[in-house]
Amino acid sequence: MGRQWLQKKREINAAKRGKIFTKLVREITVAAKAGVPDPTMNARLAVAVEAARKASVPNDTIARAIKKASGGEGAELELVTFEGFAPHKVPVIVECMTDNRNRTAPDMRVLFRNGQMGAKVAFFFDHVGIVEATHEGKTMDLESVAIEAGAQNVEPLEHPPEDHVGARFFTDRTDLDAVTSVLRKGGWSVTASEMGYVAKEPMELPEDQRKDVEAFLEAIDDHDDCHRIYTALK
Repeated sequence: MGRQWLQKKREINAAKRGKIFTKLVREITVAAKAGVPDPTMNARLAVAVEAARKASVPNDTIARAIKKASGGEGAELELVTFEGFAPHKVPVIVECMTDNRNRTAPDMRVLFRNGQMGAKVAFFFDHVGIVEATHEGKTMDLESVAIEAGAQNVEPLEHPPEDHVGARFFTDRTDLDAVTSVLRKGGWSVTASEMGYVAKEPMELPEDQRKDVEAFLEAIDDHDDCHRIYTALK
């Protein structure tokens, strides 16, 4: 649900341009750190750069993010992960990119006041590579595409562009870059390529409880250091 919820959040809050810019730039930094700081040799970085450019992030901002990841200017950012429960015992994993974990951790504790921070919940999830992509061929068989690309699993994307097929491919973590490259070479427009968490057994909640969880997630996502949120909410 993590990716689906995040996509819904982005659509609802498209006006929050500054925060979207920040998250896109952070993804560039993460992708550059995970591989070589060259989009032509790092498929995940190429996807992050393309997404930033589509959102009109300035080229010099993109260049600085890549430089920072390779030891250049700016404060060192680190990825800090927080585990716990949202309201109604929904497992949640929050990834933050921060230059000061001593600032971020207390903020997260406050935001978790309606849940439970610190509970170990990672075993409720599979840690995998996630690739989201669309293609003009609406009649394509997604299972076949996944097998050919080397992905372990696939599911349809919720709202692909008109006259396109959309899919979310799940890969072994070591295969993320390779699967992304194969899909791009096969004519797929890759909109996301990242490590993430997928719930093993997604939870369904009544509408009133679901609203409580979504309000909790919205508040965390609004924090400047929040990079990604993954939940077991179906």
